[in-house]
Amino acid sequence: MGFVIREISSDSAEIEDVKSFLYGQIKKEYGIGPDMRFHYDIENIEEYYIVPSYNSFFVAYDGDKIVATAGIRAYDKDYEYFRGMYSKEDTASIWRLMVDEDYRRHGLARKIVGKIELFSKLEGYSKIYLHTHRYLDAALPFWKSMGYEIVLEEEDYDETTHMEKCLN
Repeated sequence: MGFVIREISSDSAEIEDVKSFLYGQIKKEYGIGPDMRFHYDIENIEEYYIVPSYNSFFVAYDGDKIVATAGIRAYDKDYEYFRGMYSKEDTASIWRLMVDEDYRRHGLARKIVGKIELFSKLEGYSKIYLHTHRYLDAALPFWKSMGYEIVLEEEDYDETTHMEKCLN
């Protein structure tokens, strides 16, 4: 399969296509629709990923069809456990890694994460943070295979696992 992975622009039609893809994937994977408590960054893609030069959003295309996405932005959470460990100056965070189920197991997630890691290095970040959920069967094995290490596993309703990777 031949994919093209690129950063999205501020083109309104492209942004709407990305939102539609993301909400479709979220509905399939999590069984929920748009919810501003969790999807504020999707509704405001430009503000979170396009306008700040140190953030970006990557999309993989198969022809004109969006088949995968991933966003990277400066760490902007305020988890008490991580105070002093991460900052927006030295830590990037991965968001919205989604791969259409018909395109999984072809190395596409690895390629898009590779683009994100290169972008992060070029922007001067020294590490990348992400969180995932243990009920997503392939998530932990994938991230571990990419060199990410578990920092904290929560026993919350969402089975959240926090991970990081140092960029050297």
